[in-house]
Amino acid sequence: MNQELNNLFNPKSVALIGASTKTYSIGNVIIKNLLRYNYQGEIYPINVKGEDIHGVKAYKSIFDVPGKVDLAHIVIPPPFVPQEVENCGQMGVKAIIINTAGFKEMGIEGKKLEDDFLERAKKYNIRIFGPNCQGIINSDPEYKAYCNFTFTYFKPGSISIVAQSGGVGAVIMQAFHDMGIGMRLYASNGNGSDISIPEIMRYYGNDEKTKVIVLYIESIADIKEFMETASEVAAKKPVLAISAGRTEKGAEASKSHTGGLAGGMTMELIFKKAGIISFTKLDELCYASIAFATQPIPKGKNVGMITNTGGPAIIATDELVSRGLSIPKLTENAKSILKTTMFPAASINNPLDVVATAGAAQFKSAFEVMMNEPQIDSVYLTFVTPPFVDCESVAKELAEINNKQIKPMVCNYITDKQGWIETTNILQDSGIPCYDFPETAGQALASLVKYHEITSREKGSIVSFDDVDKLTVANILRNVKSQNRENLSAKEVYEILSAYQIPVADWMIAENLEEALAAADKIGYPVVIKADSEQVIHKSDVGGVAVNLTNSEEVENAVKEMKGKIGQNDLKFFVQKFLSGGKELIIGANKEEGLGHLIMFGLGGIFVEIFKDVIFNISPITDVESYEMVENIKASKILGNYRGKPGIDKQIISVILQRISLLVTDFPEIKELDLNPVFAFENSAYVVDARIII
Repeated sequence: MNQELNNLFNPKSVALIGASTKTYSIGNVIIKNLLRYNYQGEIYPINVKGEDIHGVKAYKSIFDVPGKVDLAHIVIPPPFVPQEVENCGQMGVKAIIINTAGFKEMGIEGKKLEDDFLERAKKYNIRIFGPNCQGIINSDPEYKAYCNFTFTYFKPGSISIVAQSGGVGAVIMQAFHDMGIGMRLYASNGNGSDISIPEIMRYYGNDEKTKVIVLYIESIADIKEFMETASEVAAKKPVLAISAGRTEKGAEASKSHTGGLAGGMTMELIFKKAGIISFTKLDELCYASIAFATQPIPKGKNVGMITNTGGPAIIATDELVSRGLSIPKLTENAKSILKTTMFPAASINNPLDVVATAGAAQFKSAFEVMMNEPQIDSVYLTFVTPPFVDCESVAKELAEINNKQIKPMVCNYITDKQGWIETTNILQDSGIPCYDFPETAGQALASLVKYHEITSREKGSIVSFDDVDKLTVANILRNVKSQNRENLSAKEVYEILSAYQIPVADWMIAENLEEALAAADKIGYPVVIKADSEQVIHKSDVGGVAVNLTNSEEVENAVKEMKGKIGQNDLKFFVQKFLSGGKELIIGANKEEGLGHLIMFGLGGIFVEIFKDVIFNISPITDVESYEMVENIKASKILGNYRGKPGIDKQIISVILQRISLLVTDFPEIKELDLNPVFAFENSAYVVDARIII
C-alpha cells in the first residue's frame, strides 16, 4: 500500500486550521462530523482566538498543539494558505487537506498561490489533498475518520469511492446510505494539485478491505498515468465508473469522418481499454456496486432463475437476455429432483416457478439444485412475500445459501418493507443484494457477468510488422511540413499506404487530360477519376468524383467537367481502377490530445453518414482487439456469409486495422486519417479513397 497516503486515510490525529464557532462554517462542520462519527484519534481545532469548538480544546496556532499531527485541514482564505503549509511542514505534518477554494480554478493569481503552497509542501515531503475539495472519509472502526464537510454518515462496508466532483460523490454516498449499504473509503480531491485520482485508485486497489471501487471522473490530467494505474487496479478488483460529458459535441472542426464521429466518447474508450466497467446512469452504477460488494464473480453468462411470481420473472428474463445473458435448460437430473420437492403446480423449468405458496423447504431445494447445476453460473431470484407463507424462514434459508458464496445471486424483492421488517433485515444482513425492480436486479447481475468477461478475455498482442518502409513515410511527411501544408495529396497518401503494405486499388496521378487518358489505358477500364487538390476535402460534394468510366470519351468528359467546376491551380487527376461488388467499409484514425489515436472501423461509403455504425479503440490495438472491432459493429452479420452471398475476409481487414494503428503510432503527427471506402471481398480488400491530414 502507498505509505504516503496512510496519513491521509488513517490519521491518528487531525488538526483543523480555520476551526470556527460559526455553526454553518466549514471549519465548524468538519469538527462536528469528526465527533458525530466518533473519530478515534485526537482532534486539534485551531483558530486565532483559541476558542473551543464543540467542547474540544482549541489552539491559536499549529505550533501550540501538544501532540503529533498526522493530518491537517486548512480552511482559511487563500492568501494565508502557503504560510500555513510552511508552518505544518515545520511541525512535521505529512498530509494536508486544503478545503479552501480560490486557487488555479480562479485564474492566474490563484494559480500562483497554488504553486506557492505546492513548492513549500514539496520541501517538507507533505502530500496535499485538494484544494477546493471535500476531503476524505474512512469508516474503519479503528479510525472513523470523517475528515469531510458532507452529511452522510455511512456504516462500514467494502465499497470505496473516489469522485472528482464532491456533489456527485455526495449523491453516490447518500444512495448507498439509503439502500442500507456500507462503504469503506471516500475521497473527493477537488483540484487534485498533488494527490491524483490514479494515486487514490492504487491505494484502494491495495486496500484489502476494499472489494469494489466506484469512480466518478470528468477529466484526466495525465491520461497515461490514469490508464496504467486503472489497468493495474482493475485487474485485481472491480472498478465501476461513470464520466460526465458523454454527449459533448466533439471534433467540431474535424475534416474527417473519423474525427467527427469520435467526439464525446474518449472517456468510454479509456475505461474499456483499462478494463473498467462503464456506466451511463448513476443509479445503475450504485445498484451494480452492491452486487460486487457482496457476491462472487460468475464464471459465465448462464443464469438460473427462481421465482414465486410469474410476471416479474418474465420482465427479468427479457432484461437478462437483452444484455447477452442466457437462460439454459435444466438437466434431467435436476428436473427429477425438483419433481419430488416442489408443489404439483410448480413449473419445473428454467425459469423455475416454485409458486406463491412455496415455503422454506421448496426454496432451499430450488437453490440447492441451481447451485449444483454445472451449466448454471449465477442465480436470479424473484421473491414476493405472501402473507400466507413463513417468509422469515424462507429468508433464513436464502441467507444460509448466500453465506456459502457458491455462485452469485441477486434478488428482485417485492414487498412492503415496513410490513416485513424482520424478513427484510435477514436478507439485508446476509448480504443478498435486493432490488425493487426486476430490470434493476437484471442489470446488476449483467454487470457481474461483464466483469468476468473483461477479466477473462484474451487481450492479444501488438503485432510489429517488419515489412513496412518507415523511411519513405518520414520523407513524405517531412516534405509536407516544409511546405506548411496540412492536407496530403492523393499521391502522398497512397505512397504512405503502400509503404505500410496497406492494399490499394491500382492508381496513377495525371497532370492533365493527356496523362489521364494514358493512365486509364495503362490501369485498364473501367476507371475512376477523382479531383486531387489540397483545397478539396470532400471531393464528391463539389463534383470531383466520376466512377465506372468505361472508355476514353467518358474519361475526357469527366476531366473537362471537373476542370470547369473546380478552378484550383493545383488541380490534378487521380486515376484509379474501378472496383465493384465488394462491401464498403471505413477505417480511420483520429488524434486525441494526451491520448494518442483513436482507430475507427465501420460501414463505409454513404452508410457511415446515414447509420454511423462504427466502433473505436485506442491505439495501439492488438490483433484480438482489431478482430473484435470487425466483429462488433451492429452490421457485422452482413459482412459474413449472408443469403448465399460470400462474406468478406475479416482477417484481412483486421490486419489493415493493425497496420493503420502502427502507422499512426510510428508517426504521431498524423492528425486525421480516413480510408473510405475500403472495398472488401471474399479473399481481398482494397482502399479506393483515402485522406491524411497532419
